[in-house]
Amino acid sequence: MLAGLRTPAPRGWSRWLVPPAALSIHLAIGQAYAWSVFKPPLEASLGLSGTASAVPFQLAIVMLGLSAAFGGTLVERNGPRWAMTVSAVCFTSGFLVASVGAATHAYWLVVLGYGVIGGTGLGIGYISPVSTLIKWFPDRPGMATGIAIMGFGGGALIAAPWSAYLLDTFGRDATGIAKTFLVMGVGYGVFMTLGVFLVRLPPQDWAPPERPGPAPAAADDRPLAPLVPLAPLEPLAPLVTGAQVSAREALRTPQFWCLWVVLCANVTAGIGILERAAPMIVDFFADTPAPVAAGAATGFVGLLSLANMLGRLVWSSASDVIGRKRIYRVYLGGGALMYLLIALSGNSSTFLFIGCAAVILSFYGGGFATIPAYLKDLFGVHQVGAIHGRLLTAWSVAGILGPLIVNTVADAGEAAGRTGPALYGTSFLVMIGLLAVGFAANELVRPVDPRHHQPPAVGPEAVPVPQKGAPP
Repeated sequence: MLAGLRTPAPRGWSRWLVPPAALSIHLAIGQAYAWSVFKPPLEASLGLSGTASAVPFQLAIVMLGLSAAFGGTLVERNGPRWAMTVSAVCFTSGFLVASVGAATHAYWLVVLGYGVIGGTGLGIGYISPVSTLIKWFPDRPGMATGIAIMGFGGGALIAAPWSAYLLDTFGRDATGIAKTFLVMGVGYGVFMTLGVFLVRLPPQDWAPPERPGPAPAAADDRPLAPLVPLAPLEPLAPLVTGAQVSAREALRTPQFWCLWVVLCANVTAGIGILERAAPMIVDFFADTPAPVAAGAATGFVGLLSLANMLGRLVWSSASDVIGRKRIYRVYLGGGALMYLLIALSGNSSTFLFIGCAAVILSFYGGGFATIPAYLKDLFGVHQVGAIHGRLLTAWSVAGILGPLIVNTVADAGEAAGRTGPALYGTSFLVMIGLLAVGFAANELVRPVDPRHHQPPAVGPEAVPVPQKGAPP
Protein backbone atom coordinates (compact mmCIF):
# COMPACT_ATOMS: atom_id res chain seq x y z
CA MET A 1 0.00 0.00 0.00
CA LEU A 2 2.78 2.42 0.92
CA ALA A 3 4.50 1.67 -2.38
CA GLY A 4 1.34 2.75 -4.16
CA LEU A 5 1.31 6.01 -2.23
CA ARG A 6 4.87 6.71 -3.40
CA THR A 7 4.05 6.19 -7.09
CA PRO A 8 5.77 9.00 -9.03
CA ALA A 9 3.85 11.20 -11.42
CA PRO A 10 3.43 9.94 -14.97
CA ARG A 11 5.16 11.71 -17.84
CA GLY A 12 3.37 14.93 -18.72
CA TRP A 13 2.02 15.48 -15.19
CA SER A 14 1.98 19.22 -14.56
CA ARG A 15 3.94 20.33 -11.55
CA TRP A 16 1.39 23.11 -11.07
CA LEU A 17 -1.09 20.54 -9.74
CA VAL A 18 1.10 20.03 -6.68
CA PRO A 19 0.68 23.50 -5.07
CA PRO A 20 -3.16 23.19 -5.05
CA ALA A 21 -2.77 19.78 -3.40
CA ALA A 22 -0.59 21.34 -0.73
CA LEU A 23 -3.03 24.23 -0.34
CA SER A 24 -5.94 21.88 0.35
CA ILE A 25 -4.06 20.50 3.35
CA HIS A 26 -2.62 23.77 4.60
CA LEU A 27 -5.85 25.75 4.28
CA ALA A 28 -7.52 23.14 6.47
CA ILE A 29 -4.90 22.81 9.21
CA GLY A 30 -4.48 26.60 9.16
CA GLN A 31 -7.74 26.68 11.11
CA ALA A 32 -5.51 26.59 14.19
CA TYR A 33 -4.88 30.31 13.74
CA ALA A 34 -8.59 31.01 14.31
CA TRP A 35 -8.56 29.39 17.77
CA SER A 36 -9.00 32.80 19.44
CA VAL A 37 -12.60 32.85 18.12
CA PHE A 38 -13.36 29.90 20.43
CA LYS A 39 -11.70 31.38 23.51
CA PRO A 40 -14.54 33.67 24.73
CA PRO A 41 -17.34 31.06 24.35
CA LEU A 42 -15.20 28.35 25.96
CA GLU A 43 -14.32 30.63 28.85
CA ALA A 44 -17.98 31.60 29.36
CA SER A 45 -19.49 28.10 29.01
CA LEU A 46 -16.83 26.08 30.85
CA GLY A 47 -15.62 28.70 33.34
CA LEU A 48 -12.04 28.88 32.04
CA SER A 49 -9.40 31.58 32.40
CA GLY A 50 -7.68 33.10 29.38
CA THR A 51 -4.59 31.03 30.10
CA ALA A 52 -6.60 27.79 30.42
CA SER A 53 -8.55 28.37 27.22
CA ALA A 54 -5.26 28.66 25.34
CA VAL A 55 -4.10 25.16 26.34
CA PRO A 56 -5.64 23.25 23.36
CA PHE A 57 -3.98 25.67 20.94
CA GLN A 58 -0.65 25.59 22.77
CA LEU A 59 -0.64 21.80 22.93
CA ALA A 60 -1.58 21.59 19.24
CA ILE A 61 1.47 23.67 18.35
CA VAL A 62 3.67 21.55 20.64
CA MET A 63 2.41 18.40 18.95
CA LEU A 64 2.87 20.04 15.56
CA GLY A 65 6.57 20.48 16.20
CA LEU A 66 7.06 17.07 17.81
CA SER A 67 5.16 15.14 15.13
CA ALA A 68 7.00 17.06 12.41
CA ALA A 69 10.33 16.28 14.05
CA PHE A 70 9.69 12.57 14.61
CA GLY A 71 7.62 12.13 11.46
CA GLY A 72 9.91 13.97 9.06
CA THR A 73 11.89 10.86 8.20
CA LEU A 74 8.67 8.84 7.77
CA VAL A 75 7.33 11.49 5.39
CA GLU A 76 10.52 11.28 3.30
CA ARG A 77 10.31 7.48 3.30
CA ASN A 78 6.58 7.00 2.66
CA GLY A 79 5.86 10.01 0.49
CA PRO A 80 3.48 12.98 0.57
CA ARG A 81 0.27 11.03 -0.14
CA TRP A 82 0.83 8.85 2.92
CA ALA A 83 1.56 11.93 5.02
CA MET A 84 -1.51 13.82 3.81
CA THR A 85 -3.71 10.79 4.55
CA VAL A 86 -2.37 10.53 8.11
CA SER A 87 -2.81 14.28 8.56
CA ALA A 88 -6.43 14.23 7.39
CA VAL A 89 -7.34 11.32 9.67
CA CYS A 90 -5.71 12.87 12.76
CA PHE A 91 -6.91 16.43 12.19
CA THR A 92 -10.54 15.51 11.57
CA SER A 93 -10.57 12.94 14.39
CA GLY A 94 -9.28 15.62 16.73
CA PHE A 95 -12.29 17.80 15.99
CA LEU A 96 -14.66 14.90 16.62
CA VAL A 97 -13.09 14.09 19.99
CA ALA A 98 -13.14 17.79 20.93
CA SER A 99 -16.82 17.87 19.99
CA VAL A 100 -17.55 15.08 22.45
CA GLY A 101 -15.57 16.92 25.11
CA ALA A 102 -17.52 20.16 24.64
CA ALA A 103 -20.86 18.33 24.65
CA THR A 104 -20.07 16.54 27.91
CA HIS A 105 -18.30 19.52 29.56
CA ALA A 106 -15.15 17.39 29.70
CA TYR A 107 -12.53 19.98 28.88
CA TRP A 108 -9.76 17.38 29.01
CA LEU A 109 -11.30 15.76 25.92
CA VAL A 110 -11.18 19.10 24.10
CA VAL A 111 -7.49 19.32 25.02
CA LEU A 112 -6.86 15.71 24.00
CA GLY A 113 -8.80 15.95 20.73
CA TYR A 114 -7.81 19.37 19.45
CA GLY A 115 -4.41 19.56 21.12
CA VAL A 116 -2.91 16.06 20.95
CA ILE A 117 -4.71 14.23 18.13
CA GLY A 118 -5.41 17.27 15.97
CA GLY A 119 -1.96 18.69 16.70
CA THR A 120 -0.36 15.51 15.37
CA GLY A 121 -2.33 16.03 12.16
CA LEU A 122 -1.05 19.61 12.04
CA GLY A 123 2.60 18.55 12.14
CA ILE A 124 2.40 15.73 9.59
CA GLY A 125 0.22 17.84 7.30
CA TYR A 126 2.46 20.87 7.56
CA ILE A 127 5.62 19.12 6.37
CA SER A 128 3.89 16.70 3.98
CA PRO A 129 4.25 18.79 0.79
CA VAL A 130 7.42 20.79 1.55
CA SER A 131 10.20 18.56 0.23
CA THR A 132 7.96 17.47 -2.67
CA LEU A 133 7.43 21.09 -3.70
CA ILE A 134 11.17 21.81 -3.54
CA LYS A 135 11.81 18.77 -5.77
CA TRP A 136 9.18 19.95 -8.29
CA PHE A 137 10.39 23.59 -8.16
CA PRO A 138 14.18 23.55 -7.64
CA ASP A 139 14.33 26.71 -9.73
CA ARG A 140 11.86 28.60 -7.50
CA PRO A 141 12.00 27.04 -4.02
CA GLY A 142 10.95 30.15 -2.10
CA MET A 143 7.96 30.80 -4.32
CA ALA A 144 6.84 27.16 -4.35
CA THR A 145 6.92 26.67 -0.59
CA GLY A 146 5.42 30.13 -0.16
CA ILE A 147 2.38 29.21 -2.28
CA ALA A 148 1.67 26.13 -0.20
CA ILE A 149 2.59 27.42 3.23
CA MET A 150 0.56 30.59 2.66
CA GLY A 151 -2.44 28.27 2.88
CA PHE A 152 -1.61 27.55 6.50
CA GLY A 153 -1.44 31.27 7.18
CA GLY A 154 -4.66 31.90 5.27
CA GLY A 155 -6.59 29.08 6.89
CA ALA A 156 -8.01 31.41 9.54
CA LEU A 157 -9.31 33.70 6.80
CA ILE A 158 -11.83 30.93 6.10
CA ALA A 159 -12.05 29.43 9.57
CA ALA A 160 -12.64 32.64 11.56
CA PRO A 161 -15.87 33.74 9.81
CA TRP A 162 -16.99 30.12 9.38
CA SER A 163 -16.49 29.43 13.08
CA ALA A 164 -18.30 32.63 14.05
CA TYR A 165 -21.20 31.77 11.71
CA LEU A 166 -21.53 28.25 13.12
CA LEU A 167 -21.37 29.51 16.70
CA ASP A 168 -24.06 32.09 15.93
CA THR A 169 -26.16 29.37 14.31
CA PHE A 170 -25.76 26.65 16.95
CA GLY A 171 -25.21 28.89 19.97
CA ARG A 172 -22.17 29.91 21.97
CA ASP A 173 -22.83 27.51 24.82
CA ALA A 174 -21.14 24.11 25.22
CA THR A 175 -23.68 22.38 22.95
CA GLY A 176 -23.19 24.96 20.20
CA ILE A 177 -19.41 24.64 20.45
CA ALA A 178 -19.72 20.84 20.17
CA LYS A 179 -21.85 21.09 17.04
CA THR A 180 -19.43 23.59 15.53
CA PHE A 181 -16.47 21.25 16.12
CA LEU A 182 -18.44 18.37 14.56
CA VAL A 183 -19.35 20.25 11.37
CA MET A 184 -15.83 21.62 10.95
CA GLY A 185 -14.27 18.18 11.41
CA VAL A 186 -16.43 16.61 8.70
CA GLY A 187 -15.98 19.56 6.34
CA TYR A 188 -12.21 19.63 6.65
CA GLY A 189 -12.02 15.87 6.17
CA VAL A 190 -13.67 16.15 2.76
CA PHE A 191 -11.53 19.11 1.73
CA MET A 192 -8.22 17.50 2.75
CA THR A 193 -9.02 14.39 0.73
CA LEU A 194 -8.64 16.44 -2.46
CA GLY A 195 -4.96 16.98 -1.71
CA VAL A 196 -4.36 13.27 -1.24
CA PHE A 197 -5.60 12.56 -4.77
CA LEU A 198 -3.68 15.40 -6.45
CA VAL A 199 -0.17 15.19 -4.98
CA ARG A 200 2.57 13.20 -6.73
CA LEU A 201 6.33 12.81 -6.48
CA PRO A 202 8.36 13.88 -9.55
CA PRO A 203 9.88 11.16 -11.75
CA GLN A 204 13.41 10.12 -10.81
CA ASP A 205 15.14 11.99 -13.66
CA TRP A 206 12.74 14.95 -13.78
CA ALA A 207 13.98 18.56 -13.97
CA PRO A 208 12.30 21.88 -14.77
CA PRO A 209 12.59 23.20 -18.32
CA GLU A 210 15.19 25.84 -19.04
CA ARG A 211 13.88 29.36 -18.76
CA PRO A 212 15.16 32.12 -21.01
CA GLY A 213 17.26 34.79 -19.40
CA PRO A 214 19.25 34.74 -16.20
CA ALA A 215 17.93 32.71 -13.28
CA PRO A 216 17.00 34.62 -10.11
CA ALA A 217 19.74 34.85 -7.51
CA ALA A 218 19.36 32.24 -4.81
CA ALA A 219 22.51 32.93 -2.82
CA ASP A 220 22.12 34.60 0.48
CA ASP A 221 24.86 37.15 0.84
CA ARG A 222 26.00 37.17 -2.75
CA PRO A 223 26.10 40.79 -4.04
CA LEU A 224 23.01 41.75 -6.03
CA ALA A 225 23.57 42.29 -9.74
CA PRO A 226 23.47 46.10 -10.21
CA LEU A 227 22.02 47.93 -13.18
CA VAL A 228 24.88 50.41 -12.87
CA PRO A 229 28.32 49.83 -11.34
CA LEU A 230 27.92 49.77 -7.57
CA ALA A 231 29.95 48.49 -4.68
CA PRO A 232 28.91 44.98 -3.63
CA LEU A 233 26.46 44.91 -0.75
CA GLU A 234 28.48 42.55 1.42
CA PRO A 235 31.81 40.74 1.24
CA LEU A 236 30.43 37.56 2.84
CA ALA A 237 30.56 34.20 1.06
CA PRO A 238 27.29 32.84 -0.36
CA LEU A 239 25.38 30.39 1.81
CA VAL A 240 24.12 28.17 -0.99
CA THR A 241 25.81 24.78 -1.17
CA GLY A 242 25.69 22.23 -3.94
CA ALA A 243 26.50 19.49 -1.44
CA GLN A 244 24.08 17.40 0.61
CA VAL A 245 23.93 17.17 4.41
CA SER A 246 21.99 14.39 6.14
CA ALA A 247 19.35 15.15 8.74
CA ARG A 248 21.45 13.54 11.46
CA GLU A 249 24.55 15.49 10.48
CA ALA A 250 22.61 18.77 10.23
CA LEU A 251 21.88 18.56 13.97
CA ARG A 252 25.62 18.72 14.60
CA THR A 253 26.08 22.02 12.80
CA PRO A 254 25.86 25.46 14.43
CA GLN A 255 23.85 26.63 11.41
CA PHE A 256 20.93 24.38 12.37
CA TRP A 257 20.79 25.72 15.91
CA CYS A 258 21.17 29.33 14.80
CA LEU A 259 18.16 28.84 12.52
CA TRP A 260 16.34 27.12 15.39
CA VAL A 261 16.76 30.27 17.51
CA VAL A 262 15.79 32.48 14.55
CA LEU A 263 12.57 30.53 13.93
CA CYS A 264 11.69 30.31 17.62
CA ALA A 265 12.07 34.07 18.10
CA ASN A 266 10.10 34.98 15.00
CA VAL A 267 7.29 32.52 15.80
CA THR A 268 7.03 33.57 19.45
CA ALA A 269 6.62 37.20 18.41
CA GLY A 270 3.84 36.41 15.95
CA ILE A 271 1.97 33.70 17.78
CA GLY A 272 1.71 35.79 20.93
CA ILE A 273 -0.58 38.19 19.09
CA LEU A 274 -2.30 35.58 16.95
CA GLU A 275 -3.46 33.28 19.74
CA ARG A 276 -5.13 36.13 21.66
CA ALA A 277 -6.01 38.36 18.71
CA ALA A 278 -9.77 38.70 19.23
CA PRO A 279 -9.75 39.47 22.99
CA MET A 280 -6.55 41.52 22.67
CA ILE A 281 -8.00 44.16 20.34
CA VAL A 282 -11.17 44.34 22.46
CA ASP A 283 -9.10 44.82 25.64
CA PHE A 284 -6.75 47.32 24.02
CA PHE A 285 -9.47 49.79 23.05
CA ALA A 286 -12.09 49.05 25.74
CA ASP A 287 -11.56 52.40 27.52
CA THR A 288 -11.55 54.55 24.37
CA PRO A 289 -14.41 56.47 22.73
CA ALA A 290 -14.39 53.86 19.94
CA PRO A 291 -14.31 50.39 21.56
CA VAL A 292 -14.00 47.33 19.32
CA ALA A 293 -17.04 45.03 19.23
CA ALA A 294 -16.82 41.23 19.19
CA GLY A 295 -17.83 41.07 15.53
CA ALA A 296 -15.09 43.51 14.56
CA ALA A 297 -12.62 41.49 16.61
CA THR A 298 -13.44 38.44 14.46
CA GLY A 299 -12.72 40.59 11.41
CA PHE A 300 -9.37 41.50 12.96
CA VAL A 301 -8.54 37.79 13.20
CA GLY A 302 -9.38 37.42 9.51
CA LEU A 303 -7.23 40.43 8.60
CA LEU A 304 -4.26 39.00 10.49
CA SER A 305 -4.81 35.73 8.65
CA LEU A 306 -4.72 37.58 5.34
CA ALA A 307 -1.46 39.31 6.33
CA ASN A 308 -0.04 35.99 7.47
CA MET A 309 -1.04 34.37 4.18
CA LEU A 310 0.23 37.12 1.88
CA GLY A 311 3.48 37.41 3.82
CA ARG A 312 4.20 33.76 3.13
CA LEU A 313 4.01 34.27 -0.61
CA VAL A 314 5.37 37.80 -1.00
CA TRP A 315 8.30 37.64 1.43
CA SER A 316 9.37 34.11 0.50
CA SER A 317 9.32 35.02 -3.21
CA ALA A 318 11.41 38.11 -2.39
CA SER A 319 13.93 35.84 -0.66
CA ASP A 320 14.59 34.15 -4.02
CA VAL A 321 15.90 37.52 -5.21
CA ILE A 322 17.58 39.15 -2.22
CA GLY A 323 18.55 36.04 -0.24
CA ARG A 324 17.35 34.30 2.89
CA LYS A 325 19.67 35.97 5.37
CA ARG A 326 18.72 39.47 4.27
CA ILE A 327 15.00 38.73 4.35
CA TYR A 328 15.27 37.45 7.92
CA ARG A 329 16.89 40.72 8.87
CA VAL A 330 13.70 42.36 7.65
CA TYR A 331 11.48 39.95 9.60
CA LEU A 332 13.30 40.23 12.90
CA GLY A 333 14.40 43.86 12.82
CA GLY A 334 11.12 45.07 11.31
CA GLY A 335 9.09 43.02 13.79
CA ALA A 336 10.91 44.59 16.74
CA LEU A 337 10.20 48.05 15.31
CA MET A 338 6.49 47.26 14.92
CA TYR A 339 6.23 46.06 18.53
CA LEU A 340 7.99 49.22 19.67
CA LEU A 341 5.52 51.40 17.77
CA ILE A 342 2.56 49.60 19.38
CA ALA A 343 4.09 49.92 22.85
CA LEU A 344 4.78 53.64 22.41
CA SER A 345 1.46 54.59 20.77
CA GLY A 346 -0.79 52.64 23.17
CA ASN A 347 -4.48 52.91 22.26
CA SER A 348 -4.17 56.28 20.56
CA SER A 349 -4.80 54.85 17.08
CA THR A 350 -6.75 51.76 16.10
CA PHE A 351 -5.37 52.05 12.58
CA LEU A 352 -1.75 52.04 13.80
CA PHE A 353 -2.35 49.06 16.08
CA ILE A 354 -3.99 47.02 13.32
CA GLY A 355 -1.35 48.03 10.77
CA CYS A 356 1.60 47.13 12.99
CA ALA A 357 0.00 43.82 14.02
CA ALA A 358 -0.64 42.97 10.36
CA VAL A 359 3.00 43.68 9.46
CA ILE A 360 4.20 41.50 12.36
CA LEU A 361 1.97 38.67 11.14
CA SER A 362 3.23 39.07 7.58
CA PHE A 363 6.79 38.63 8.90
CA TYR A 364 5.61 35.68 10.98
CA GLY A 365 4.17 33.98 7.90
CA GLY A 366 7.12 34.93 5.72
CA GLY A 367 9.49 33.35 8.23
CA PHE A 368 7.69 30.02 7.98
CA ALA A 369 7.59 30.06 4.19
CA THR A 370 11.25 31.05 3.81
CA ILE A 371 12.77 28.57 6.24
CA PRO A 372 12.55 25.49 3.93
CA ALA A 373 14.47 27.36 1.21
CA TYR A 374 17.00 28.58 3.80
CA LEU A 375 17.53 24.96 4.85
CA LYS A 376 17.82 23.87 1.23
CA ASP A 377 20.49 26.54 0.63
CA LEU A 378 22.53 25.37 3.61
CA PHE A 379 21.99 21.60 3.66
CA GLY A 380 20.91 20.62 0.14
CA VAL A 381 17.64 19.05 -0.97
CA HIS A 382 18.23 15.35 -0.23
CA GLN A 383 16.82 15.25 3.34
CA VAL A 384 15.43 18.77 3.59
CA GLY A 385 12.01 17.46 4.67
CA ALA A 386 13.46 15.59 7.64
CA ILE A 387 15.67 18.55 8.60
CA HIS A 388 12.68 20.87 8.33
CA GLY A 389 10.68 18.60 10.60
CA ARG A 390 13.37 18.68 13.26
CA LEU A 391 13.66 22.44 13.04
CA LEU A 392 9.94 22.80 13.70
CA THR A 393 10.56 21.82 17.32
CA ALA A 394 11.31 25.55 17.60
CA TRP A 395 7.64 26.08 16.77
CA SER A 396 6.69 23.75 19.63
CA VAL A 397 8.65 25.87 22.09
CA ALA A 398 7.30 29.11 20.62
CA GLY A 399 3.76 27.71 20.70
CA ILE A 400 4.05 27.50 24.48
CA LEU A 401 6.23 30.56 25.00
CA GLY A 402 4.29 33.16 22.99
CA PRO A 403 0.79 32.53 24.39
CA LEU A 404 2.21 31.93 27.88
CA ILE A 405 3.95 35.31 27.91
CA VAL A 406 0.96 37.26 26.60
CA ASN A 407 -1.77 35.44 28.57
CA THR A 408 0.15 35.32 31.86
CA VAL A 409 0.96 39.03 31.73
CA ALA A 410 -2.63 39.89 30.73
CA ASP A 411 -4.20 37.69 33.44
CA ALA A 412 -1.90 39.18 36.07
CA GLY A 413 -2.78 42.66 34.86
CA GLU A 414 -6.50 41.97 35.09
CA ALA A 415 -6.05 40.63 38.63
CA ALA A 416 -4.23 43.86 39.53
CA GLY A 417 -7.04 45.97 38.06
CA ARG A 418 -5.19 47.19 34.98
CA THR A 419 -6.99 47.72 31.67
CA GLY A 420 -6.27 48.63 28.06
CA PRO A 421 -2.67 48.67 26.76
CA ALA A 422 -1.35 48.23 30.31
CA LEU A 423 -2.40 44.57 30.06
CA TYR A 424 0.10 43.94 27.28
CA GLY A 425 2.95 46.46 27.57
CA THR A 426 5.35 44.17 29.41
CA SER A 427 4.79 41.25 27.04
CA PHE A 428 5.45 43.50 24.03
CA LEU A 429 8.81 44.54 25.48
CA VAL A 430 9.69 40.87 26.01
CA MET A 431 8.89 40.20 22.35
CA ILE A 432 11.25 42.98 21.28
CA GLY A 433 14.04 41.36 23.29
CA LEU A 434 13.37 37.94 21.76
CA LEU A 435 13.43 39.38 18.24
CA ALA A 436 16.79 41.01 19.00
CA VAL A 437 18.16 37.60 20.04
CA GLY A 438 16.84 36.09 16.80
CA PHE A 439 18.43 38.88 14.77
CA ALA A 440 21.81 38.16 16.36
CA ALA A 441 21.46 34.42 15.68
CA ASN A 442 20.72 35.10 12.00
CA GLU A 443 23.91 37.15 11.73
CA LEU A 444 25.90 34.15 12.95
CA VAL A 445 24.75 31.90 10.07
CA ARG A 446 27.66 30.96 7.79
CA PRO A 447 28.18 28.29 5.10
CA VAL A 448 28.19 24.72 6.39
CA ASP A 449 31.66 23.29 6.96
CA PRO A 450 32.50 20.73 4.22
CA ARG A 451 33.24 18.09 6.88
CA HIS A 452 29.46 17.79 7.36
CA HIS A 453 28.80 17.14 3.66
CA GLN A 454 27.77 13.69 2.50
CA PRO A 455 30.10 11.96 0.04
CA PRO A 456 28.59 11.62 -3.45
CA ALA A 457 26.14 8.70 -3.47
CA VAL A 458 25.97 6.02 -6.13
CA GLY A 459 23.24 3.59 -7.04
CA PRO A 460 19.57 3.92 -6.11
CA GLU A 461 20.26 6.22 -3.16
CA ALA A 462 21.96 8.83 -5.32
CA VAL A 463 20.37 12.23 -5.62
CA PRO A 464 19.34 12.39 -9.30
CA VAL A 465 21.09 14.85 -11.55
CA PRO A 466 18.40 16.88 -13.32
CA GLN A 467 18.17 16.64 -17.08
CA LYS A 468 17.39 19.97 -18.67
CA GLY A 469 14.37 20.27 -20.87
CA ALA A 470 12.14 17.69 -19.13
CA PRO A 471 8.43 18.42 -19.32
CA PRO A 472 7.06 20.83 -16.65
